[in-house]
Amino acid sequence: MLKVLKFGGSSLADSSQFKKVKGIVDNDDSRQVVVVSAPGKRHSDDNKITDLLYLIHAHLKYGVSYDSILVMIMDRYAEIRETLGLTTGIEKIIDDTFAGIDKKTPVDFIVSRGEYFCARLMAEYLGYHFVDAADWLMFDYEGKVDTAATEKKLREYKDSYGTIVTPGFYGAMPNGDVRVFPRGGSDITGAIAAAALNADVYENWTDVSGILMVDPRIVPDPKTIARVTYDELRELSYMGASVLHEDTVFPVRLKDIPVNIRNTNAPDDAGTIIRENFDDELEEEHERFITGIAGKRNFSIINIYKSRIGEDKLGLLRQVLEVFARYGVPVEQIPSGVDSFSVVFPSDSIRVKKYDLMHELSENEMIDNCSLTEGISLIAIVGRQMAYRTGVSGKIFKALGENHVNIRTIQQGSDEINIMVGVFDEDFNTAIRVLYESFAK
Repeated sequence: MLKVLKFGGSSLADSSQFKKVKGIVDNDDSRQVVVVSAPGKRHSDDNKITDLLYLIHAHLKYGVSYDSILVMIMDRYAEIRETLGLTTGIEKIIDDTFAGIDKKTPVDFIVSRGEYFCARLMAEYLGYHFVDAADWLMFDYEGKVDTAATEKKLREYKDSYGTIVTPGFYGAMPNGDVRVFPRGGSDITGAIAAAALNADVYENWTDVSGILMVDPRIVPDPKTIARVTYDELRELSYMGASVLHEDTVFPVRLKDIPVNIRNTNAPDDAGTIIRENFDDELEEEHERFITGIAGKRNFSIINIYKSRIGEDKLGLLRQVLEVFARYGVPVEQIPSGVDSFSVVFPSDSIRVKKYDLMHELSENEMIDNCSLTEGISLIAIVGRQMAYRTGVSGKIFKALGENHVNIRTIQQGSDEINIMVGVFDEDFNTAIRVLYESFAK
């Protein structure tokens, strides 16, 4: 059994969080490869180390002293070293690093040092071997991960050392220059490491006990999703849910390695398991058949009417979509009726061209009438079990109707794992609470 673990910034914010990480790793001999982020915020008024490093780069760019910022960074790592009684000379490592930095130093190198310094301390604390991500995570000259070279190098290090701590967020170009992933890239590093080593499980440790069924800012203390497929995850993420983005775990999805989202502050919680599919069905999944609920505000609808449109509907639809494409307006949905259809899209996309777009549509000889409705929210009810349940749409209509929520649009995906409803923005929170109370509890 081999587990690859990734710890996020909140899990590494100070020495007390380091102690929790050690307890988690020591509790399971299969936890042999650890990927770390840079220390995050200790409290709401604190700074993330990565943000401070970006600030240093900005100071360098404009020739402004960054000494006070470097002191803040140094103090964070020194607190960890001193409190935990480590011998790694982190202050000298930091001093030596910044002694060689000037305004010509690439930003990628500067901001990657947060993970590098953290990994140096964590390796000593766990008694694991430190392996720099720049020594195994290889990019090609186009900035894409060289999967074959990356897997070969990491396997060699794993075979040599057995247990490893490595920084997340970055790797190296063929010429040795450091290159970072987008923000949140430590998740990608962890997934790449797990895939390279054919791990049995990829554990992603953060500050929540898995993925929540609904936004806790709308529904207090919502339940955690026990298991979710990648397709469900993608639907929830697309609709704005604060979940691990499907793209960040693509490497482990290819090899069907389970991802386990866990809470560093509550390590006994089971968290959420993410897989391509599940062969069985848990009792709780059978009872509620809803995996999660998510939504986004600020959409608009343009309604197109043409009496006795008949066979001309396809041609008219093509013309309308060509207008939207010409104005650069992304289309979210196209609900259709006998003599009409609607186009749903983000309101911000036509903010400065609303009247021009509507005027061009109204001048189309094939259109009898068109109207614009603004202030619409889209809510997705996601669940892989919905395809095997009858009357789900009717239950949604009934629940929302009984709570005086007017449904403006409704659409079901072709894979039948989600139903999306459009409601007025002012009904957004009410609709989500009603759906959660009706289907998720």
